[in-house]
Amino acid sequence: MTTPLSPNEAADALRRGGVIAYPTEAVWGVGCDPFDEAAVLRLLAIKQRPVDKGVILIAASRSQFDGLLDWDALTDAQRGAVFASWPGPNTWIIPTTPRVPRWITGTHDGVAVRVSAHPDVIALCNAFGGPLVSTSANLAGEPPAFTLDALDQRVVERLDGVAGGETGGLASPTAIRDARTGAQIRA
Repeated sequence: MTTPLSPNEAADALRRGGVIAYPTEAVWGVGCDPFDEAAVLRLLAIKQRPVDKGVILIAASRSQFDGLLDWDALTDAQRGAVFASWPGPNTWIIPTTPRVPRWITGTHDGVAVRVSAHPDVIALCNAFGGPLVSTSANLAGEPPAFTLDALDQRVVERLDGVAGGETGGLASPTAIRDARTGAQIRA
């Protein structure tokens, strides 16, 4: 394994169109700049994941989603439920504004988003200056990596680096819920 990237080094790699692995609340994730279509398509090719499924965006603060999420499409109670769960390991599908590209949403009319409380995610998103794509660092259909040593080398060898840090210790990937209905999409 190569030397872990600092948050600033990882952010520089992301700005150059790179795809990196980084620790999240539960598993190791792979991420890139969500507005760099080539980087997102490369990330999906690395994972062998179809673009129509969409990807999660992760941020250090709610303000990093400004202009991307259509909060007015939710009721006060729905917004309140989302806001009360952040920062934390809670991913919500929120209606988007036209600024969110199809390579992020896939075939969906919303995007899965999370404001993390994980210090390494916060440092990385702040160094980058915005949200990142966050999807598990494994091939589609394979189990996620809960530790650095468990990262699939077939994924790692195609990345531009691995950020330093450790996962937050959750025993399973974060739940995903639809903010409009409250329905749980992923346990």
